[in-house]
Amino acid sequence: MKIGVVTFPGSLDDHDAQRAIRLAGGEAVSLWHADADLHGVDAVVLPGGFSYGDYLRAGAIARFAPVMDKLVPAAQGGLPVLGICNGFQVLCESHLLPGALIRNDHRKFICTDQRLRVENDSTAWTGDFESGQEILIALKNGEGGYVADEATLDALEGEGRVAFRYLGASPNGSYRDIAGITNERGNVVGLMPHPEHCVESGFGPSTDGLAFFTSVLHSLVDA
Repeated sequence: MKIGVVTFPGSLDDHDAQRAIRLAGGEAVSLWHADADLHGVDAVVLPGGFSYGDYLRAGAIARFAPVMDKLVPAAQGGLPVLGICNGFQVLCESHLLPGALIRNDHRKFICTDQRLRVENDSTAWTGDFESGQEILIALKNGEGGYVADEATLDALEGEGRVAFRYLGASPNGSYRDIAGITNERGNVVGLMPHPEHCVESGFGPSTDGLAFFTSVLHSLVDA
């Protein structure tokens, strides 16, 4: 299975995501922000970093990248897409996911090992987890506070679309301790923590992140 990883100017974790895909057993395919097509990939990862320098607003310019012209309708049609940190911001700016990410409530960049609870194990990217499972994932962001209006938050909760929730004190002021969400179909997932940094023993706080990438491979096989 081929999983594309988009590189925008300013992406930092694209190679980490590619390595995670290979460790999970998939074929990593590099996608450039200016590509006119998705090169036949079966899924896509939007990695962390500072796309286009995060000028204007994090992810606000990346949503207009040529590759997104192909990615958005493909995701709407069922293509599995994972947005990590800056990638989550891009998904929200592209309206593939609701809400927005704003500056951390303490106004400082945070880098820590963060405990999460898996709230939804039925998405393309969470099938190898169990609902209620606690995992440890690296977290690093300056604009990681997830916000949305009350109606949107209630809908996410009522429809089971909160994918991950922070445990303990919220590290960035995210409403309702939301760390990640999914779309209605379950093929698009965004989260602020970085699973690609938690795929090898001795590198990162755990290997809990590997299940994100094995999950999508299994979902593609079962599709």
